[in-house]
Amino acid sequence: MKCNKTLLKITPLIVACTLAVSGCSSTKVQRVDANQEVALSDKWNGKDSQLVAEAMINDMLSFPWVNDHLQKEGQRPAIIIQSVRNKSHQHIAVDTFLNDLKRSILRSGQADFVANKDVRLEIREERKDQELNSSLETQNEMGQEQGADYALSGTINSFVDEQGGSRVTFYQVDLRLIDMTSNREVWNGQKKIQKLQERSRFGF
Repeated sequence: MKCNKTLLKITPLIVACTLAVSGCSSTKVQRVDANQEVALSDKWNGKDSQLVAEAMINDMLSFPWVNDHLQKEGQRPAIIIQSVRNKSHQHIAVDTFLNDLKRSILRSGQADFVANKDVRLEIREERKDQELNSSLETQNEMGQEQGADYALSGTINSFVDEQGGSRVTFYQVDLRLIDMTSNREVWNGQKKIQKLQERSRFGF
């Protein structure tokens, strides 16, 4: 009987403590500007992708091959992005990085961008459909595609150095631009990112 009375007394206290803990562990979500970097860890993020793409394309377009092509051909060079392989220690959304590269190329106004194989096949199917279903005035002819003059490809690498309460994560992006006619490498670029993360009392 005495035990029951004691249990009745402490039960409200247990309930109150449980509610308090639940309240402390609630999650808060807020909207932030997509251009604002929110670095929660030393992992590669969207801001890294954007900054690396812009820096590397600006460097690529500053090399002599652009003017050489304009003088020889009389028109802007056309670039195709073949592949950028992720060889780092973490999962990286390579498609996002490729899109950032494409946007930087197009925004520059100094070079054109040629769609990759998958996109080209989809467009060709659309043109075939136009031949059957569109008026002669609005049909787009087959065999009028622009070929790529240069191919862009590269890799993303990384390594981690950890000692004591600190960890440094190092990312290196290497890109190269190849002349499709001669196989000459007309540009080779490299961009490095280094991130320092300090250990909290809860660990990394």
